Amino acid sequence: MESTGAENTVPQNTSTQKYMKFGNREIILVGTAHVSQESIDEVTTVIEKERPENVAIELDEKRLANMKDPEAWRKMDIIKVLKNKQGFLMMANIILASYQKKMGKAEGVQPGDEMLAAMNKADELGIPQTMVDRQIAVTLRRAWAMNGFWGKCKLLAALISSAFSKEQATPEEIENLKKGSEMDSMMNELSDYLPKVKQVLIDERDRYLASKIWEAKGNKVLAVLGAGHLPGVQAYLEKLASGQAKSDVSDIDFVPPKKTFGKIVSWLIPVLIVLFIIAGFIFGGQKKGWEMLSSWVLWNGLLAAVGALIAGGHPLAVLVSLVGAPFTSLCPFVGIGLVSGIVQAAVVKPTVADMESLSESSNSLKGFYKNRILRVLLVFILSSLGSTVGTFVAGASFVAAITSFFDKIVEWVKGVFFTVGDWFKNIFSK
Repeated sequence: MESTGAENTVPQNTSTQKYMKFGNREIILVGTAHVSQESIDEVTTVIEKERPENVAIELDEKRLANMKDPEAWRKMDIIKVLKNKQGFLMMANIILASYQKKMGKAEGVQPGDEMLAAMNKADELGIPQTMVDRQIAVTLRRAWAMNGFWGKCKLLAALISSAFSKEQATPEEIENLKKGSEMDSMMNELSDYLPKVKQVLIDERDRYLASKIWEAKGNKVLAVLGAGHLPGVQAYLEKLASGQAKSDVSDIDFVPPKKTFGKIVSWLIPVLIVLFIIAGFIFGGQKKGWEMLSSWVLWNGLLAAVGALIAGGHPLAVLVSLVGAPFTSLCPFVGIGLVSGIVQAAVVKPTVADMESLSESSNSLKGFYKNRILRVLLVFILSSLGSTVGTFVAGASFVAAITSFFDKIVEWVKGVFFTVGDWFKNIFSK
């Protein structure tokens, strides 16, 4: 059970500091706004005052390495990112980091500065640290995988709107993010708009953070985490202490595999497209067959090329999109975005300057087109989107075309059934 101030065993709770006592073990939660100078001052002061045996940080090992190695961006290979199917993941990462950076601009604070301050103070005092957050790649991939088509569209829309938003928070607004009322309002809004995303970004991570804080070594642990996680983490810690929950998080620490239905659909659509075109030649005649084939090539290739063109792609990347999309759309393993993106990166090679200005460039539409890395990602995404739209448009035209010779298909199917029936009848009558 959590102690209260009346017991005089732990200090009083505040809106950003939660003191919890479980037998001979004490856990202190410090909630921060990730771009707040006051949060930086608060975490260093509390660590200095409390002298915990362990400082738990809301970071994963990958983000910790990136924060400690400012030159990490030099090691990035955009072609490898695309080949590993991480194009959308990288774009989401860049946009989210850029948004947080804009939020902290008013105070001159970089995202994660309070985490670095906590680690630096802990190092100064010789206190070990434990990274307690889930890998960002797992979190973002789960958020994407657990959404349906409409949810994915809303998630992309939210990312794009935040990328080009000119809004900058004032210091007062940033500090309000640490207040329960402000945070509750934001969580309710996210829950209504994107319930699956809220489940992954907030609910699952509350449980993950609480479990890892619980497993951290030491009888006195101080955890530094975003203020939005305070209520959920506190509640789950109490469940762990009472035995109502376990600290095993293996069930939420992986990317959900593609569902069987999704796998079937990814193959079913190309198979149906091919069958429709074949049916066009057989039942509609050569003219109808060539019309359907041309429709597939034009809609798919043309819209993919338009996407690459809108992205500011090199003429060769646009041409590859035009020619390649009708073929890649029939293969679930390779998308046109991968091919056109690699061509763009190979022809217009990103420079060190592009890598250095990645975060700053992602603040504006002009920056996206100016930065060669971001333009590769734009070519990848927009050519993929164009090809997807082309697939549905061409597919719809096929359905309309099929209706013109549907009677012939029905007669053919009846003939097949009668032939098979007669065949079985002859076998069993002997």
